[in-house]
Amino acid sequence: MPLGLVPGIQLYSVRQQMAHDFEGTLAEVRKAGYLEVESAALPKKPAAEIRKALDQAGLKCVSAHRSFIDVTKDLDATTEFEKIIGVSYIICPGPGRKNPPVPGQKVGPLTIDDWKYNAEEFNKTGEKLKNAGITFGYHNHWVEFAPVDGKVPYEELLMLCEPDKMTFEMDCGWVKVAGQDPVALMKKYPHRFAMFHVKDFHLPPNISFATHEEAKVTELGRGSIDYRPIFAQAAENQKITHAFVEQEAFDIPWQESLKVDADYLKNLAV
Repeated sequence: MPLGLVPGIQLYSVRQQMAHDFEGTLAEVRKAGYLEVESAALPKKPAAEIRKALDQAGLKCVSAHRSFIDVTKDLDATTEFEKIIGVSYIICPGPGRKNPPVPGQKVGPLTIDDWKYNAEEFNKTGEKLKNAGITFGYHNHWVEFAPVDGKVPYEELLMLCEPDKMTFEMDCGWVKVAGQDPVALMKKYPHRFAMFHVKDFHLPPNISFATHEEAKVTELGRGSIDYRPIFAQAAENQKITHAFVEQEAFDIPWQESLKVDADYLKNLAV
């Protein structure tokens, strides 16, 4: 696997399967060739039970996705839970709002003020987690690249979030869906990315910003995204510690899909 990494998967990929049979799903994930996982959409169980199931499956949970509320308002409980799981990273996969809407209120897109508020909160969280021995980070989707008031929210975060307090997990697939280039981002922001999400889509040619409907999910190596230049650039100016497959949906049996993804990563020559 590129960069000497270990095959990893974001468990959101198997959210429906985990809800039906948690231990059995973890066993299938291991069988497909993965050694480490990033958690999301876990069943509601005590941390010790989840840790035991992961250990039994031979999987190490190195990172956890937790909501904006979890990493700001409920950070102590979140930290306590994830320490039992044994993670090295806690990642927020989406922004909060400076003034949360009341139920039933229509909300528009986030303002630049909202994004600045997120950066302030993330810096505080990052400092607290650093003291607890955990690295904090932010994971993008596509909304961070839609300009607001002439600014790109993702670039605002990269500018305002302090490198000694937090890192970024680049979801390379959503970067491409947003019409951006992971390689160009890494060149512009050296040493800011510690982890990747690796996924593939069939994308329109000359994409500027695909809609969700235009981006058709597929397995790695079967869509539009070539990961060789992405990993090659990472070797130049990032220190990538983990790369997680994320299979947003399945169009073939899920066990087969996970294996296709794992094999692609293992055989990717940079």
